Amino acid sequence: MSECSTAPLISSCSSLDSSKSLEISSHENCTFHHDLELDHRPPTREALLPDMANSYRLLLTGLGEDPEREGLLKTPERAAKAMLFFTKGYDQSLEEVLNNAIFDEDTDEMVVVKDIEMFSMCEHHLVPFYGKVSIGYLPQGKILGLSKLARIVEIFSRRLQVQERLTKQIAVAVTQAVRPAGVAVVIEGVHMCMVMRGVQKINSKTVTSTMLGVFRDDPKTREEFLNLVHSK
Repeated sequence: MSECSTAPLISSCSSLDSSKSLEISSHENCTFHHDLELDHRPPTREALLPDMANSYRLLLTGLGEDPEREGLLKTPERAAKAMLFFTKGYDQSLEEVLNNAIFDEDTDEMVVVKDIEMFSMCEHHLVPFYGKVSIGYLPQGKILGLSKLARIVEIFSRRLQVQERLTKQIAVAVTQAVRPAGVAVVIEGVHMCMVMRGVQKINSKTVTSTMLGVFRDDPKTREEFLNLVHSK
């Protein structure tokens, strides 16, 4: 997938006396190098499509299928593009998504956005899990554009994930964005790795929560948030 071989990568990265131009030349085709001192970026994720499609083609062959038959002829490319979409959160950062939609506001009352639809990919089996996310925070002079809460969910859900980590990442991101007195996040998810395979329990749901700041320390604040989340 990368034209940057292991030996040149190690040599260039370990050679502190090399000039910057030489370093850039050594790494200009290296897909996964992230040295912030180098003045270049990895290729776009779309550039990975040919290699990903070839991997899917090999998978189909390994399953005993014929990737050249009509119904599967374009499947490797479609699957590669779908996987890039499912994991597009890797291309997004909190700063880009917030886009300065943080506003000064003299309020310290709870803000709750609930039932945000979420789709993600289980990193253990590469099958989907989906559900709803509810976020609450207590402002301290700054509020966040409401749609940005949903976009924060998208950043971290559109990656290979486990629900426990996803819950905490969302809470930490909101904390970084507006420095509130506290943040609460609850996710209710359905995992295809429990529905389509394994125990095959189609009605099971997984609930995870992260409570930071006041929501962790004050039972009444936590109870107020949970009551709002569970109200119809």
